[in-house]
Amino acid sequence: MSIRHLDKLFAPASVAVFGASERAGRVGTTVWRNLHAQYTGRLYPVNPKHHTLDGVKAYASVKALPEAPDLAVICTPADTVVPLIAQLGERGTRAAIVVTAGLDPATRQAMLDAARVHTLRILGPNCIGLLVPRLGLNASFAHIGAQPGDLAFVSQSGALVTAMLDWAAARGIGFSHFVSLGEHADVDFCDLLDHLGSDPHTRGILLYIESIDESRKFMSAARAAARNKPVIVVKAGRSAAGQAAAASHTGALAGSDAVFDAAIARAGMLRVLTLPDLFLAAETLARFRDGPSERLIVLTNGGGAGVLAADEAAALGVPLAPLDDAMRARLDTVLPATWSHANPVDIIGDAPTERYVAALDALAHDTASALLFIHAPTAIVPSADIAQAVLPAVTAAPRRVLGCWLGDRAVAQARQAFRDAGVPDYPTPEDAVRAFSFLRTYRQHQAELLQTPPARDAQHAMDLAAVRTLVETVLSDGRELLTEPEAKQLLAVAGLPVVPTQVVGPSADAAVAAADALGYPVVLKILSHAISHKSDVGGVRLAIASAAELRQVASDMLARVRQLRPDADIQGFTVQPMVRKRHAHELIVGASVDRLFGPVILFGAGGTAVEVMADSALALPPLNTPLALAQIGRTRVHKLLQGYRDWPAADVDSVAQVLVSVSQLLAEVPEIAELDINPLLVNHEGAVALDARVRVSAARPAGAANFAIQPYPVDLVETWDWQHHGGHEAVTLRPIRPEDEPQHRAFLERLDPEDIRLRVFYSRRSIEHSELARLTQIDYAREMAFIATRALAGGGEETLGTVRVVIDPDNRDAEFGVIVRSDLKGGGLGRRLMRKMIGHLRARGTQRMVGTVLRGNAGMLELARALGFQEDPHPGATDDRDLRSIALDLQAPPRS
Repeated sequence: MSIRHLDKLFAPASVAVFGASERAGRVGTTVWRNLHAQYTGRLYPVNPKHHTLDGVKAYASVKALPEAPDLAVICTPADTVVPLIAQLGERGTRAAIVVTAGLDPATRQAMLDAARVHTLRILGPNCIGLLVPRLGLNASFAHIGAQPGDLAFVSQSGALVTAMLDWAAARGIGFSHFVSLGEHADVDFCDLLDHLGSDPHTRGILLYIESIDESRKFMSAARAAARNKPVIVVKAGRSAAGQAAAASHTGALAGSDAVFDAAIARAGMLRVLTLPDLFLAAETLARFRDGPSERLIVLTNGGGAGVLAADEAAALGVPLAPLDDAMRARLDTVLPATWSHANPVDIIGDAPTERYVAALDALAHDTASALLFIHAPTAIVPSADIAQAVLPAVTAAPRRVLGCWLGDRAVAQARQAFRDAGVPDYPTPEDAVRAFSFLRTYRQHQAELLQTPPARDAQHAMDLAAVRTLVETVLSDGRELLTEPEAKQLLAVAGLPVVPTQVVGPSADAAVAAADALGYPVVLKILSHAISHKSDVGGVRLAIASAAELRQVASDMLARVRQLRPDADIQGFTVQPMVRKRHAHELIVGASVDRLFGPVILFGAGGTAVEVMADSALALPPLNTPLALAQIGRTRVHKLLQGYRDWPAADVDSVAQVLVSVSQLLAEVPEIAELDINPLLVNHEGAVALDARVRVSAARPAGAANFAIQPYPVDLVETWDWQHHGGHEAVTLRPIRPEDEPQHRAFLERLDPEDIRLRVFYSRRSIEHSELARLTQIDYAREMAFIATRALAGGGEETLGTVRVVIDPDNRDAEFGVIVRSDLKGGGLGRRLMRKMIGHLRARGTQRMVGTVLRGNAGMLELARALGFQEDPHPGATDDRDLRSIALDLQAPPRS
């Protein structure tokens, strides 16, 4: 992951085209002409067969060029690519687009090796190229250019690049960047998310993804970009091929596409299924990102259009807001008696402009709902007149109106008026409702993005030593699959609720003795290392009511299993009480390891028909209670758990705690490869696991180190005995969390204006929520903020000081800032925070810790010198006495 030299790729001052030609049908010809048509920088064609191209002097080689070009576009045969990259790197070029296709793996690697020596960045090979329309840069062989705009589009498919350019041009959609990744040998989605996420010319990022290579890099870059602007994804390959071969129910359900969906949710991005929806979602999030998203009111002058909107809302799970008595009374006073008296609000086709305005004014009292304004043209009033009349209402802050002008020419002027005013507009009611559903999903994903749970967050204590002993025993026996009683024992010592189970030998008498001790009715199950799904061979019998019945069932079960599985070594039976819970639901909780995203957790409707029901949701660990509840909420069975008719609501919190405990188990026990709890029985009294299946592996596929999302770094939390002039007290030094926002605001509000000026070079008395969110909602993989806190007498804690770094994607430089509450300065707190950050950065291999300090901030400069920082004039200062640059070599031996 690196953004190094991407400025040379996307904003070059000079470009050289290797293989530039004038022969029709050549890739080099198209690339040259696309660049020559609009690019205003220095442009060099390179082809030994030409002296000039289109009146521009041509050059024979890299050496012959008058300068090292910022960007090289290579359109020459595959066997020339490696020498060209080596020569360009030696000359000083730092970015290249390799359009050339057909590089074999050895040549591809040789190209990367030649580039790496010079930190030369490569887009491609086998790509269409890129466009930056605002700069007139079309370094591609696309048949058409792009209009300037503020959407960035990045695609793995070259064919889709050209098709989307054509499609967007016809619809007037413009772009800040248009990039074909090709084989993404070097520059990949992660690099581009980093670059585009902070690009001021880009307000939304659109991705067409077929595959990604490194999940943690991707998730880190995606989460960072999604905090700044909408990131919308089309992911190809939604099939579930290969599920039948999985070794467990969870493996069968956790197909890679479903895991990708779970990753999208945790990254705060939005996934859509079609390319048109990509732009539909982009329009909505750009113009209506902060609008209400819980429910919808439909206002229409045509009943049919309202019905279409209502149908689409029902299909997508978008709730239509009910009209209360007060709202109906308001509408009764301004609408004819024949209005619909319900949502959708049909104001009748003969509505004059005054009726639209009055209806909007009445509906404005429901500030919690978004409003879909639908108009079909009539001969009563021109649509343009209606648009002008309602614009003050639909543009009033806060924005809550979406538009749908049905038709074409008759409503063109009205539609344009809405668009010019920044109101999102859609061609059909279905499109409008679908767009609103995208907003709802996006908000849910953004909420998940804010969660930063630790690896250990379960409410029930885990006996980790007992878990490890059990796992080591199974592996030392040469087994991977735990027996049912072993699996239940593992869950029990991990703190999960499990039904008591006794293990007996393969005899009816032993089963009866166990059942007599437990009490009837009981459940009898076959016990064999070789049989994973016992019900498939008749190895499960429920509700056995007596000893006589149990003897017969045990004998029959042994005979049946030996007949169906003569290869299986039968150890005996398990006997457990028949748990009867009134109003109980059968659920499944499981875990498996995805080849790309690592450990994943499954929740859904359980029982023997789990695959048939196919009602499940996946989530990436680590989980906390809010994330677990969000996962539960993505399933259909969640509605049943809320209670219905005479069924009370189930204890969903207890199910969430099971999910959190499984998350912790995956973090603490890397050997866990698969886990099934099916069924997990839950009702209003709580949850209990009735059956379990666990597979372990010496390869250690789980563990927090293999999570795609870095957990909250609880290992960095420490308590420090702070000795100062007022005495001494216990202070906690820890990484910041999203829930610290209120106390962080209080901390900032207690700072003196002069301290703020010295820290951030200006002074003010307030800070916005969005800024506080950026300070408290951080990605620990690429930035860190330690805060010092102390407990308050009445409960809770307060922040005393903070040190923060933002680390560049190359892990070279970490830019820092440190500030201590104004009334606590001089007590050593700032020094202690700095030492903690220096130690953290050294441990992660960062090369330098750098900062910019006002010359008047004598205290900071003195502290920096004491810690070993080197001080120099700041290169950006208008007066070298105003700003100072300080830097600490983190790889040098630490000073005492």
